Amino acid sequence: MDGFRLFPQYLTPEAQTCLVDDLRQRLAQSPLYQPVTPGRKPMSVRMTNLGALGWCTDTTGYRYQPLHPLTAQPWPDIPTCLMKLWADLADSAVPPDACLVNVYGPEARMGLHQDRDEADFRFPVVSVSLGDTGIFRIGGLKRNDPTQSIRLASGDVCILSGRARLAYHGIDRILAGSSRIWPGGGRVNLTLRRAAPFV
Repeated sequence: MDGFRLFPQYLTPEAQTCLVDDLRQRLAQSPLYQPVTPGRKPMSVRMTNLGALGWCTDTTGYRYQPLHPLTAQPWPDIPTCLMKLWADLADSAVPPDACLVNVYGPEARMGLHQDRDEADFRFPVVSVSLGDTGIFRIGGLKRNDPTQSIRLASGDVCILSGRARLAYHGIDRILAGSSRIWPGGGRVNLTLRRAAPFV
C-alpha cells in the first residue's frame, strides 16, 4: 500500500543492544502491565509507554494520558536513538511525543486495528522491532480489505504514512526463539507517534 515503508535491519546489532539497555532502564521506572480493552478483555501483550504522552486502554476507552495508570508517575523520556530515528525517517521538524512499548510473549497476538487516537494523521507511525520475529499483517482502509503478511525481525523499522497511515494492521504470531537480544525472549515493538496537536 502507498505510504507503507519497510527498512529491514535498519538498526545494527550494536544499536539494538544499546536500545535494549535503554529500555530496561526505563522499564524499571515505568513497569509493564497487562491492559484491558473497553470490552473488558485482557490484551495478550504487556505494555508501557515513553514520552510526554502514553497510549492507554481500559474499560473507559482508548486515550493518551501523561501518567502511568498503575504508578501515577510520568512516563520516562524517549531514548535519544529513537528520537534521531524519527527525525531521519519521519519528520525532522516535529518530534514524536509518544512511544508505545508492546512486549509479546510466545502466544501474544494483536488483532487487525487502526491507529486513530492521534490528533493529526499527517504524522506517521514509526514501528521498531526488537527480539523475536513477528508475522505482521497489513491490509487496507477497511477491515475486510485484502491483507499481506510480512516478517518483522529484530532491527527492522517500518513506517505507516500517507494512505497507509490508517491501514488495518496487526501481529498474527511470534516466532519464539528467533532472537536472543531481549532478556527472557519475546518480541518488543516500539511505535513512535505524534499524539497531541502540533501548534
